[in-house]
Amino acid sequence: MRRRTLLAGITGIAGGLVAGGATPAFARAAGHVLHVRPGESVQAAVDAVDGPGGTIVVHPGTYREVVNIPSGKGELTLCGATRDPRDTVIVFDHANGTKKPDGTTYGTAGSATFTSAAPGLTVRDLTLANDWLRADHPDITGTQAVAAYTYGDRTRFENVRLLAHQDTLFVDTTALDVFDRQYFRHCYVEGDVDFVFGRATAVFEQCHFHTLQRDVDFTPKGMVFAPSTARANPHGILAVRSRITSGAEDGTYKLARPWVPSYETTAWPSLVVRDTWIGSGIDPVTPYVNMRDAYPWQTMRFWEYRNTGPGAVITVPENRPQLTGAEARLHTRETYLGDWRPHA
Repeated sequence: MRRRTLLAGITGIAGGLVAGGATPAFARAAGHVLHVRPGESVQAAVDAVDGPGGTIVVHPGTYREVVNIPSGKGELTLCGATRDPRDTVIVFDHANGTKKPDGTTYGTAGSATFTSAAPGLTVRDLTLANDWLRADHPDITGTQAVAAYTYGDRTRFENVRLLAHQDTLFVDTTALDVFDRQYFRHCYVEGDVDFVFGRATAVFEQCHFHTLQRDVDFTPKGMVFAPSTARANPHGILAVRSRITSGAEDGTYKLARPWVPSYETTAWPSLVVRDTWIGSGIDPVTPYVNMRDAYPWQTMRFWEYRNTGPGAVITVPENRPQLTGAEARLHTRETYLGDWRPHA
């Protein structure tokens, strides 16, 4: 199966392949620590957490299941047992258009392998993946397949690999008028179409974004970012001191396009990419593109500052809006995250 081939490429240790809902045999330790090992279920460990707080340590292996952390499990830490995120993989293969047993489809958010509404969540040292492939399902047109869907305030990901194709990472908020904050450090995110998207205040620091090769004869092959920031929110997606690489041909990807959802037509997408190395896979001449002509990218809050690399070369200035030094001081992790300091 093509799915298994992809999975072999994302796991570092074979471990045990776990079916969701397997009966756990957890070893509890002091401080409400749960250990999950091959043959057990990560979701069962989440369910066993009694109220906020606690730590779930997932040991090396591949856990094929869907994991959902509800809002009542705040301040939870989910981490791999080793420092190498390749060792511990949570993966599933739902897409937007995949049918549920009742005949309805999962939708974009419902396709996620990992979902969390919990405030104060920390995830580190593991891989979250959705290995659904378009080529295996030519009958499905809803090809969004999310690896992680997060919408709790003070969500922190560190040393996490996020792998999928379309819509890999959905950074959302708990409500249209709530500006939930999310922080990603030393993370790796790969995909093809809109693979970092949503309306959260999301800071990516020292992260690696990688665009995948696509066997299609059109350009662009995809986009890295698709913010849908609420108009009232001064802060959307910020990528700082990061890098963007590509497995595709030069100039075949766009840096971003604005997403104005049909359920929130007042959205004013905001993206700042600064102090970041941008590789040749990104089109340097026209790095932005419209998602819908009714919402041109030029009217959005798209800015860059002091980027380097072949994909950051400014050849047509009006196509690459730049912050001034004074403006750049308003777009830092501190201004975006406010009184929350996960980086301290």
